[in-house]
Amino acid sequence: MKIAILSNGPGNYSTKRLKEEAIKRGHEVTVVKYRECYASIEQNNPTVSYRGEDLEHFDAIIPRIASNMTRYGTAIVRQLEMQGVYTVSSSIAISRSRDKLRSMQLLAKSGVGIPKTIVSRNTTDIDDLLEQLGGMPVIIKLARGTHGNGVVLAETKKAAKSVLQAFYLTNDDGTNILLQEFVEESAGTDIRAFVVGSRVVASMKRQSLDDDFRSNLHKGGEGTTVKLTDEEKKVAIKAAKAMGLNIAGVDMMRSNRGPLVLEVNASPGFGIEKVTGRDVAGAIIEYVELNAKRRNKKDKVGA
Repeated sequence: MKIAILSNGPGNYSTKRLKEEAIKRGHEVTVVKYRECYASIEQNNPTVSYRGEDLEHFDAIIPRIASNMTRYGTAIVRQLEMQGVYTVSSSIAISRSRDKLRSMQLLAKSGVGIPKTIVSRNTTDIDDLLEQLGGMPVIIKLARGTHGNGVVLAETKKAAKSVLQAFYLTNDDGTNILLQEFVEESAGTDIRAFVVGSRVVASMKRQSLDDDFRSNLHKGGEGTTVKLTDEEKKVAIKAAKAMGLNIAGVDMMRSNRGPLVLEVNASPGFGIEKVTGRDVAGAIIEYVELNAKRRNKKDKVGA
């Protein structure tokens, strides 16, 4: 097959691994810097150009869209979808997973366990909001944050009100702000389940190395291999399905009431390979091989 990897560049570890595995399986691979693509939009002729040439005749694309380039990256993916090119992750699924409020609403609708979450722009009713979440402390996060950025632990009502006011004042792009219950028994620890299709191909536990309540590897967290329970596997697969994603990194915490999903990542990093020794890139290429000829399926999430 002729496969395009939409990425920030060939030096990215995840991109290198995907290219390596695809070539090993006999495919022709092109790494496309989607930032440098441009779309020509005209009646019945959707084209995408890259470095002076039209991108044509690809059998499949693997989008690796950075969070801060979601709008532009998904526009390029959408244009290629309109050409009939198979994409392992649809543009709409990437977009919905990047909006934390939208994704939480969809996870809740699908019956996936999540921490109790409230969205509000009202700081005058802070006492009632905090009471609904079970009291202090609470997590306050921007709906479009990534890698643990835009996430704050407020330990007192005064701190919560100050953080909310600061977020509202500095947030002039309309991004929603979420308040979330603090699950004490899993502070500083979470689980990343890497889902490909209908199975979990790798999983790891991430642990904060200091007193930070966030366990993201980008924040210095340490990853170790972990065995998931059957329930955790089912929840991870169900969460990816709720987003309409075929490839997803599902972040969960172990709570006293079972696994709770924190986030579903549309472009999960491949650092999990180094931690677990699992061939995640190979599983993705295999999935592309099995599904590319079926072309893009209709999105069934509907939101």
